[in-house]
Amino acid sequence: EVQLVESGGGLVQAGGSLRLSCAASGFTFDDYAIGWFRQAPGKEREGVSCIRNSDGSTYYADSVKGRFTISSDNAKNTVYLEMNSLKPEDTAVYYCAAGLNVVAVTGDFYGMDYWGKGTLVTVSS
Repeated sequence: EVQLVESGGGLVQAGGSLRLSCAASGFTFDDYAIGWFRQAPGKEREGVSCIRNSDGSTYYADSVKGRFTISSDNAKNTVYLEMNSLKPEDTAVYYCAAGLNVVAVTGDFYGMDYWGKGTLVTVSS
């Protein structure tokens, strides 16, 4: 059974930091790209960042470049999203997803096969 379990969300003040984790199981982790997405209240889901475990390539949405860092621990089948200099507009439910044939297009990521249930990040002003 494929599982993607996010953790690390919470309440933080603007300017603060959080680290999200996505623990994966049930598929060949090294073959997949893992992406982070978010959905704010009343808004569409958007891509945040993505990493290809096959070669370590990373991608970021313009809105988070320079503030967020994605990384992968292939030994633990876990992907992390380090979020610094958080802003109130970063408030959203953050989801991780995995895809075998992911395409990155203008900061968004397509082709995800599996999704987690999400973790809430709230940034207060």
